[in-house]
Amino acid sequence: MSTRTWEGLQIPAAGTYNLDAAHTNVGFSAKHMMVSKVRGKFEKFEGSVTIAENPLESSAQLTIQTESITTGVADRDGHLRSDDFLSVEKFPTITFQSTRVVSHSGDEFTVVGDLTIRDVTKPVELNVEYGGAGTNPWGMEVWGFTITTEIDREEFGLTWNAALETGGVLVGKKIKIEVEGEANPA
Repeated sequence: MSTRTWEGLQIPAAGTYNLDAAHTNVGFSAKHMMVSKVRGKFEKFEGSVTIAENPLESSAQLTIQTESITTGVADRDGHLRSDDFLSVEKFPTITFQSTRVVSHSGDEFTVVGDLTIRDVTKPVELNVEYGGAGTNPWGMEVWGFTITTEIDREEFGLTWNAALETGGVLVGKKIKIEVEGEANPA
């Protein structure tokens, strides 16, 4: 792989890299009934990272197809696609566009960008862990990453909920997001 040394890391050469959908997971989790977590993921997405000569000037973008949400339970998935939540007919995509790299320490970076859900755009801060670079057995150059953040779903218009007889609500406000995967040269 075309890599270079930057501040002690072996990083990919400057250029544009596409997310490898076969080796990337766009997942999330939310509290359910105040006692457990429900996990899910989006199965259709595309994104890219443009690594700049100065890696701190790099950028990234991601587009997620909202209808591809899955939690493994058909009724719940249908509810998440409905107007109560993602309203996939009106809002077919969720998008992220980075605006800047705020800081880094070793292989960990803080990236800020604009997240748009249901036509509501808010800045979010991502924790990005660079996983390294290499060449797979078939000669394809790859590099890996893990991205985590947490959002308040109500800030994006996802306000549906139900009160519980025992107190609290059915669906937690905080959504943890984790994107783990690989990228390849565009």
